[in-house]
Amino acid sequence: MTFTGSLFSDEDFGLASAPDSPISDPQPPVESPVLFGWDSLDRVVAAEARSGVLLLWRRLPDDSVEMLQRPSLPWLLVTSPQDVPPTARRTDLEGAGYAYLAEFERADDCNRARMDLRERHAEYIGYASDVRMALTRAGVTLFKGLTMNDVRRMQVDIETAGLDPQRSEDRILLIAVADNRGLLTTLRGAEEDMLRQLVEIVRERDPDVIEGHNIHGFDLPFIAERCRRYEIAPALGRDGSDLFAGLRRTFAIGGNTRPLTPWRIFGRHVVDTFLAVQRFDWARGSLTGYGLKEVARTFGIAEEDRVELPRDRMEETYRADPDLVARYAQQDVLETGKLAELVLATEFYQTQMVPDNYGGCALAGAGEKINAIFVRAYLHAGRAIPRPLPPVQYEGGYTELRRSGVLYRIVKADVESLYPSIMLTDHIKPRTDTLDLFLPALKELTTRRLDAKSRAKAASGAEANYWDGLQSSFKVLINSFYGYLGAGGFNFNDPEAAARVTSRGREIVKQIADDIEATGGQVIEIDTDGVYFVPPDGVEGEEAERTYIAQIGSALPEGIRLAFDGRFRCMVSVKTKNYVLCGYDGKRTFKGASLRSRADEPYGREFIARAVDLMMEGRTREIRDLYVETARALREHRLPIDQLARRERVTDKTFSSAAKQRSAEVAEGVAVGDYVYVYERSNGRLGLVQDYTPGDENVAYYVDKLYKFASRLREAIGPAFPEIVPRPGPGGIVQTAMLDLFGE
Repeated sequence: MTFTGSLFSDEDFGLASAPDSPISDPQPPVESPVLFGWDSLDRVVAAEARSGVLLLWRRLPDDSVEMLQRPSLPWLLVTSPQDVPPTARRTDLEGAGYAYLAEFERADDCNRARMDLRERHAEYIGYASDVRMALTRAGVTLFKGLTMNDVRRMQVDIETAGLDPQRSEDRILLIAVADNRGLLTTLRGAEEDMLRQLVEIVRERDPDVIEGHNIHGFDLPFIAERCRRYEIAPALGRDGSDLFAGLRRTFAIGGNTRPLTPWRIFGRHVVDTFLAVQRFDWARGSLTGYGLKEVARTFGIAEEDRVELPRDRMEETYRADPDLVARYAQQDVLETGKLAELVLATEFYQTQMVPDNYGGCALAGAGEKINAIFVRAYLHAGRAIPRPLPPVQYEGGYTELRRSGVLYRIVKADVESLYPSIMLTDHIKPRTDTLDLFLPALKELTTRRLDAKSRAKAASGAEANYWDGLQSSFKVLINSFYGYLGAGGFNFNDPEAAARVTSRGREIVKQIADDIEATGGQVIEIDTDGVYFVPPDGVEGEEAERTYIAQIGSALPEGIRLAFDGRFRCMVSVKTKNYVLCGYDGKRTFKGASLRSRADEPYGREFIARAVDLMMEGRTREIRDLYVETARALREHRLPIDQLARRERVTDKTFSSAAKQRSAEVAEGVAVGDYVYVYERSNGRLGLVQDYTPGDENVAYYVDKLYKFASRLREAIGPAFPEIVPRPGPGGIVQTAMLDLFGE
């Protein structure tokens, strides 16, 4: 079945046709059925499962779309034959654990069986996602043979008069729509007409992916509610079905999770760059906020002559200058498209391996993806899925701070993929992996990553971007194999094996540090798989530093590779995992919550950044002047409120914990998972920034907090700290022998 359109022609918008792929062989041959599934069907851009059928949409080289159908039965895995209901067909699997496969002719029967098993607290494996369930059994994955630009990607952004879609006056002012085939337009006029036009454009343009910044949290639920108001069917699905809210789930960002209700469009993927950029930046820590404009500026993808408009005056601005708001919204969708290519490339290419749709892959954790890959392989082999092994306590990676303060001529050596390398070299795998798939899969990922990395270096433009996105997707999974091994809840985990990995890792990194010291280097910090150090005298320049690291690495076991990972003019070392690096190009990198945390007030981050600059320039004593002047500015109410506000995330505890009572007062009406910006009021309560009255901030609190910010640099400043940063006295007065900052 081929979908073609007639409502909007390419000529109507001056659109480009499907871009020719610059990559002659975009997908490495699928010779690893464990990683990529055993079915080599390529160019699949979407999948859905219903009524015992797996629907697959393929985007053909001429940019048309065909739909294929395959039989697919819903299923569950149980540990006892007595748990297989009479409505299911039973297949016995080889091995122990979840050894009985129950397949159902009807999805309703499968759902009832799952509910019954849950109520009886019986052990079972069953996916809430019908698509993941079907793809797991079919051996098909999406996007094989395709790049991010081969699929049709659409970006949507709405501008509204307010934030509550149930309020009649909070109407949609305009809708901006773009896609990677050249579409860029804004819909204006009566709200109901815009909504109908949006449905028509989506149906006509037939995107595979719809992208937005906070599209799950704002745009789509807002559109759905306004459609309901006008009794308009938000029929955005490929089958003409309505946009709908999916099952509530959690979204993991590092060690934190947040609740989320993802929105679904049948036959299309919905991905949210607001969520993706948080995961993308979790380890990097380069962002202080996740708004589209700030992110685009930080990543260098902001549109030229970027329009900035205040959110709370959008309707007023639209009445005065609708073209300006239209340009603002168009810049939003253009930046969203560029941001998606940056922060979602890893998830896009992982979807070529994981039995799930793109939207699900963008929300799932790395361990969940690895587990799904192995469950698919074991089921295909007719083998039982093992029960997860119980967690055990074990020692993690080795960290040590040997020197603090301001240091110069810094080099970093890093063991490439330390834990995966140890697993491969020492043959450490889960004891329950009876098919012996774990290490071969890890080896295959490593080989493919090295190949993709090499191709990325040799290529340029779109081809380089493709190979870099692919190698990054491999890298994320490679580095997650150890975490998967040690975590609880995964079917092929083995915490005792993970303990052997970290034990060997500690030995290796200590050996590296000791060899550096023995050859005249000065180790500053050891952190799991890397060492910051000052090279020995006579090792000058990058070439000599690389040679020195190679010499240190030559003593390591076979399969363990020590690599040059950067050189820096200066380092301010505060404590373990907290430091600032300054490159020879002047670029500064902050690492660690002590030096830069998103929870900190901007004035504190600014103070620390300026103090660090002074330290790096050899002007540490001038921090005193900076400190005194900042305290004076606080006392005189000269700092704007946005410099004093902090961001607080609203959680369930916000409303249930006595310790959070102050936060609950200002968070009323805010959804769990969202953020509020608050400040400390002079009466001891919290206030919302938008409700601030000049002079209402708690000066004593902020002066004391300034001292706490400065105290984060105590170890780096050294014994002179009390003289450089005097402690505030009673009443918020900074007492020194030379100066009473505020007077009595």
